[in-house]
Amino acid sequence: MSDQQTFRNFQEFYPYYLEEHSDVMCRRLHFIGSLLVLIVAAWSLISGALIWLLALPFIGYGFAWVGHFKFEKNRPATFKHPFYSLLGDWVMFRDMLTGRIRF
Repeated sequence: MSDQQTFRNFQEFYPYYLEEHSDVMCRRLHFIGSLLVLIVAAWSLISGALIWLLALPFIGYGFAWVGHFKFEKNRPATFKHPFYSLLGDWVMFRDMLTGRIRF
């Protein structure tokens, strides 16, 4: 599938998203980044140190982009499909947690 492809809905986008995450190290880095986002967000809200919420995009995207540029050797889908990509990351995170996707 081409990066220029348009998608009518998330169900059409998700298979493309998974193709863009075929490398296991890329998926692992996405998982680590997403897990750290959840941990830092929870800690920030519980402790009242809300300034740490500003770090969440850097944590999540930082790990993901290293996975793409170093291991997957592609441009993150976020650049062309930002909203579907964010949703795809969390769906993929859930799918890895439940064993539907290997990591």
